[in-house]
Amino acid sequence: MEQTNKNKFLRQFGLTTASINNRITVMVVLIIMVIAGLGSYISMPREAFPEIVIPTIYIGTPYPGNSPVDIEKLVTRPLEKEVGSISGIDRITSTSVEGYSTIMVEFDFSITPEQALRKVKDKVDIAKGDQDFPQDLPADPNVFEMNLSELTPIMNINLSGDFSIDQLNDYAEILEDRIEKLSEITEVDIRGVQDKEMKVNVDLFKLQANKLSFNDIAGAINNENLTISAGNILEGDIRRSVRVIGEIENAADLGNVIVKQENQDIVYLRDIAEVVFEEKEAESYAREYEKPVVMVDVKKRAGENLIEASDNIAKILAAAKENDFPENLDISVTGDQSKQTRTQVSELENSIIFGMLLVILVLLFFLGLRNALFVGVAIPLSMFISFFILSLTGVTLNMMVLFALVLALGMLVDNGIVVVENVYRLMSEGSSAYDAAKYGVGEVAWPIIASTAT
Repeated sequence: MEQTNKNKFLRQFGLTTASINNRITVMVVLIIMVIAGLGSYISMPREAFPEIVIPTIYIGTPYPGNSPVDIEKLVTRPLEKEVGSISGIDRITSTSVEGYSTIMVEFDFSITPEQALRKVKDKVDIAKGDQDFPQDLPADPNVFEMNLSELTPIMNINLSGDFSIDQLNDYAEILEDRIEKLSEITEVDIRGVQDKEMKVNVDLFKLQANKLSFNDIAGAINNENLTISAGNILEGDIRRSVRVIGEIENAADLGNVIVKQENQDIVYLRDIAEVVFEEKEAESYAREYEKPVVMVDVKKRAGENLIEASDNIAKILAAAKENDFPENLDISVTGDQSKQTRTQVSELENSIIFGMLLVILVLLFFLGLRNALFVGVAIPLSMFISFFILSLTGVTLNMMVLFALVLALGMLVDNGIVVVENVYRLMSEGSSAYDAAKYGVGEVAWPIIASTAT
């Protein structure tokens, strides 16, 4: 009777009691969760930093040859006026420089980036349809979403050696074509190589002497640099297409363009201008140990596995070194973010393993082997369940998640020690293993939940 009255004051926790009464079901569920957690851990995408989704849209509009004041008046303000009517905008920032307009539209987080991009594109189309908006833009305004994870390269591949820049560029283009085919990669940029352009350096005095203008030169080049389709002809049973190819391929062809023909007096472009094919003005430089290099920047697609991308790129580099590149070509990889991610994942694995071993070893001296094993087994089981839930929610394995799991590991050990010690106390007072587990957890369940939630 005394024991019965005593048990009336003992608390139970419903989940624990149900688990004890259905031990076989709980074991099956745990086994399934462990298998699912292990599979989730292996397949979860690894990233250095969590993906940051910011509803920010950029509008870039080129308009060469115009001053910042004209860019502001003709391009920036009309676009700002239309875009400013969109609901949900937090801030609009614009910059007008010579030949280019940039507008950054920041939305509040109630709008998704996809919705923001669609709304801005619609307003830009409306602004373009205005009769006062410039109709001679070299390209339509470029509207794109800012995605930090796709703007920062995950690694830089540097090519150098006793080769010309053009040769290094050819090798870089081989890597570019192969790396861009990977599903994890969104873009590959080549730096350190200046694009080439055809330049027409007009002699002003010769131009005036032949009574010509710059428009005459531009018109002659546009009319000559054409490929015209002439339909098709039937040759026997085969219908063949006919076209006249007139595209200019080199500086000599451009120099032979006729600018003026009057009274059998022909004025070629080479007579009034110097035609050269050379590099553009340098806009970027790439250096490694003070030597010029060609750098290949690799950018990963958001949400993809960083470590898998790095491994696949390493295979491409190894195959290219063996089959396509000369032996004296120096290839180095810098800024590889996968190294940091590999280290973080390895540290988490070590923390779980050493934490489990240390907990079992310490508790072995105070609670015995059986109770120590209970706490130790709870560590990997809880981690596997966490990996399964994180994978279902689409979370990647990154620095923030790994740091949170390591912190949670410490709380998990504390809670496990408290529960096992309380169960052990009831058993030492004469309670059965069934009652000790049921009431021992019930006494401390809510305090543990409250402290962990806090």
